[in-house]
Amino acid sequence: MSSLLSAVRPRLSGPSWLSPRVLRTEVLAGLVVALALIPEAISFSILAGVDPRVGLFASFTMAVTIAFCGGRPAMISAATGAIALVVAPLAKEHGLGHLVAAVILGGLIQVLLAVLGVARLMRFIPRSVMLGFVNALAILIFMAQVPHLIGVPWLVYPMVAVALLIMVFLPRLTTAVPAPLVAIIALTVFAVVAHVAVPKVGDEGTLPDSLPVLGLPDVPYTLATLRLIAPYALGIALVGLMESLMTAKLVDDMTDTRSNKTRESWGQGVANVVTGFFGGMGGCAMIGQTMINVKTSGARTRLSTFLAGVFLLVLVVALGDVVALIPMAALVAVMIIVSVSTFDWHSIAPATLKRMPWGETIVMFTTVTATLISHNLAIGVVLGVLTAMVIFARRVAHFAEITSVLDPDGTTRIYSVHGELFFASSNDLVYQFDYADDPDNVVIDLTAAHIWDVSSVAALDAITTKYATRGKAVDIVGLNRASARIHDNLAGKLKVGH
Repeated sequence: MSSLLSAVRPRLSGPSWLSPRVLRTEVLAGLVVALALIPEAISFSILAGVDPRVGLFASFTMAVTIAFCGGRPAMISAATGAIALVVAPLAKEHGLGHLVAAVILGGLIQVLLAVLGVARLMRFIPRSVMLGFVNALAILIFMAQVPHLIGVPWLVYPMVAVALLIMVFLPRLTTAVPAPLVAIIALTVFAVVAHVAVPKVGDEGTLPDSLPVLGLPDVPYTLATLRLIAPYALGIALVGLMESLMTAKLVDDMTDTRSNKTRESWGQGVANVVTGFFGGMGGCAMIGQTMINVKTSGARTRLSTFLAGVFLLVLVVALGDVVALIPMAALVAVMIIVSVSTFDWHSIAPATLKRMPWGETIVMFTTVTATLISHNLAIGVVLGVLTAMVIFARRVAHFAEITSVLDPDGTTRIYSVHGELFFASSNDLVYQFDYADDPDNVVIDLTAAHIWDVSSVAALDAITTKYATRGKAVDIVGLNRASARIHDNLAGKLKVGH
């Protein structure tokens, strides 16, 4: 609990965004992110089977709350596709009230997981899984834009091309204004002045015209309701935390800074609780918008996250008529740039693949493939980690080696074991000894080995038993303190085969 309290304790130093240059960057980044959030939030609302206002309000409350409570500055949290997929069946079968209740419960579970230290599990995610996560995400971001490029007026394609050119070449001339914002404004002005008939943000759904209202979920407060929403709440909590912590780690690597993962876990929970009480659909970190904020726009502080939420609400409520005029071509182009810049092209370069161990490549492609098939980043990461564990166990299993020598008087055979002894490596240990021809005294030297689990103790018991049936004595020596502890506690107390 003390670690959690220290994690959420505010820093006493002054905010870095007081600098005019940083302030300008943060404000413009927040505006660009807010514009990109609008069609995404509307799309995720449709995916979840709820009114667009539910997704838009969720994006506002998530961004504003996480700006104060989160552990990774400049990371954007809002309504996401992953959470939409989790809650869609609940919304379809039982309505918005149960969805909102599940979001609140999911947030409480996230707070509990933060207290239990779930963020520390991030160190068990290998780099190859991170690469797969990033590459799969880039592909999913690009795939999400494809529907906006099919069956549309021909003018959409040159508009997307122009926006892409602006975002590629403008930063080479100046970085005073984010290139995505220039592209959005330029295409919007052109579409309005030329009266071109192209898909616009307003075509994606009705924008809200009022502020979100605080309230309780409209559900029966019974045990039956709790049993109904609990599985969905657990899904919201796990998927949301996994995506948020993975995104936080990605931003850490990108900015060469370290974030507080425990605080981020706690903050995600608080943000979802707040979002639920305002009738939102819940959410988590958004990698695409985070990349726009951090990598494309250069934001680094919490101010950009806070302003993204504020600008979003202002844009859809006060300036909804103006925002509705933004061509979807502009936002599609922004997301294509995000997709291309997010993808780790070095990871699939022929030279890299040639140097990389085959196991690392398999883990990366497993993560990517599983994510693309399921359209769920959490599933891809879990399968990637499991694949990495299997490959690691297989690799380490072959590191256990046994050598033997006969002492000068020929009365004792000394076996030296080198490597890690666990379930994968100890299975073959029993077959490395010459039970029939060894002398009456056998020494097994484990000075260069380590016992990790009960399987290794059982294997040593089996070896001792096989020698004992032939009237031969076995002396196990060289155990380090940890190995001796597990061996002394379990040796002779396990059922072994003869």
